[in-house]
Amino acid sequence: MPDGTSMPDATSTDPPDPAVAPRGLTESEDFPWTRKIPNHPPRKDSPAYVAARSLMNKLALGLAGFLYGDKPFEDHHGGGLWLKDEQGWFVVRNIAGIEWSAQFCADPAKVDLLRQNARRLYDKFPDAVAELGIRDLLDTPITDAAGVAVWTDSICNASVPLPAPAHRGILPAFGGIHHYPAPVAEIAFFKYDDFDLWVTDAQGNEVAVTPVAPRGSGNGQVQVLDAPASSTLAAVRTKAWEQNLPAVVPATDRVAEEAYGEQYAKLATGTVAPDDPLAAAALPGA
Repeated sequence: MPDGTSMPDATSTDPPDPAVAPRGLTESEDFPWTRKIPNHPPRKDSPAYVAARSLMNKLALGLAGFLYGDKPFEDHHGGGLWLKDEQGWFVVRNIAGIEWSAQFCADPAKVDLLRQNARRLYDKFPDAVAELGIRDLLDTPITDAAGVAVWTDSICNASVPLPAPAHRGILPAFGGIHHYPAPVAEIAFFKYDDFDLWVTDAQGNEVAVTPVAPRGSGNGQVQVLDAPASSTLAAVRTKAWEQNLPAVVPATDRVAEEAYGEQYAKLATGTVAPDDPLAAAALPGA
């Protein structure tokens, strides 16, 4: 299971051997997905992970206006690096995070590059290193699977605070990063609240779209970023990409109308703030 959080209604096939499963195992949820996990010891929260999760939540209590949302938080193995300056604690992310189940294919030499990257950053924050107690972690080269495991469950990797919907959410409620492509799912953290990233197409599929022009331009078209493989819009996207073009659909398409629905409602009711760039736009056909 991702990140040591309990997955609602999740089922697993327990390995017959308490140490290593001879044929791996599978996991699934009510949300229709199944994955086969390579042979490895059964998942168990390590003391290091339990400590990292507790420390992360303690540090996250001091965050104000956090981009990912508000507490309660789950602990995402996303490569979070906690730093402290005169304003207090804040978190940045390493260039890659390692999910717990991904450690079993992780090359120690490549994971060590993550350690080296973190070490260079933390050299500028000695007080944070001391308070986090990570001097030995940063200074110890990663050369084997045991070292990878230590890094994976440490406060330098299992350390990104995410609300449950952003972490494990499924559509139509929320497209969490464990179920949807991160380059798409992470748009939800910074988009305008009145633009719908995930919309429903004519076939009832959840698809992700983005504007093709700045806010207030009056351009009601959208670009399709993600769609189920069997959908009509997926075919549109594939055809466009084969021509090295964005998959743009017209403003009259239902997905475009839904994406801009809240903005259109503001324009129709005259409730757009004067300093909002949207004020320069007009309703389609007006």
